[in-house]
Amino acid sequence: MIAFIEAHREVFGVEPICRVLPIAPATYYARAAIARNPALASDRARQDAEDFEKIKRVHDKSKGRYGARKVWHQLRRDKHDIARCTVERLMREHGLQGVTRGKKKTTIPDPTQSCPDDKVNRQFIADAPNQLWVSDFTYVSTWTGMVYVAFVIDVFARKIVGWRVSTSMTTGFVLDALNQAICQRCPLEGSGLIHHSDRGSQYLSIRYTERLADAGIDTSVGSVGDSYDNALAESIIGLFKTEAINFLGPGNPWARSNGRPCNGSVGTTPSGYTAPLATGRRRNGRTHSMPA
Repeated sequence: MIAFIEAHREVFGVEPICRVLPIAPATYYARAAIARNPALASDRARQDAEDFEKIKRVHDKSKGRYGARKVWHQLRRDKHDIARCTVERLMREHGLQGVTRGKKKTTIPDPTQSCPDDKVNRQFIADAPNQLWVSDFTYVSTWTGMVYVAFVIDVFARKIVGWRVSTSMTTGFVLDALNQAICQRCPLEGSGLIHHSDRGSQYLSIRYTERLADAGIDTSVGSVGDSYDNALAESIIGLFKTEAINFLGPGNPWARSNGRPCNGSVGTTPSGYTAPLATGRRRNGRTHSMPA
């Protein structure tokens, strides 16, 4: 409103405009004086201006991905002591917000297949690498059509250790992701590594469970229709889609192929996102960097 009054005061005058707009002339004159001399602003207004500059710098550095929570965590990492409610208020006042997620069902359970027990019970915690892996896959819309991306994630490092892209939801495509994870990490047989997934028919197939058994990996499966039982994988996939796919817009991942799984077949990796996950450059809301 201050800018509007400034633009039209020579034609209509300040008082007539203020009678129409919900603002008192005294308020306008006070704001105008502060605009001419910022030293006249209150201590809180000056602090808000300083805080917002730092908030905007973090938000811009994330290319608009971060919401108030992640901006607040990043400011704390940068040794800037600020309340989370202040970050939320300033971002709301200036129209800043992070990207939001969407939803689509890809898990199709097969009630006729036998199912292992849930050995994780929503406790996605590991003290060292190769203690707990979680797996899931999602869809990605591209200019050439719909493709599916499978992930195998090491819980300790929050690192994608296996991936695969396919145009169909087959057992072979999630099996390729598992083979890549096994070849990269080389888990020792009998080491107690647990592989956790949802009840998708691909993960309960004979080929997939036999490969886990051959590698000496114990199996764990969540309940039907409950995303919390595979929450860590859902979270990583949600961030991948929100911050890498939806944020940048639909593309052609086949044209960006730059990896080859260990079985020799050409695969596609979300290279712009997997590397930040692996190195800790992307933030997951913690107050410290993720170990690689």
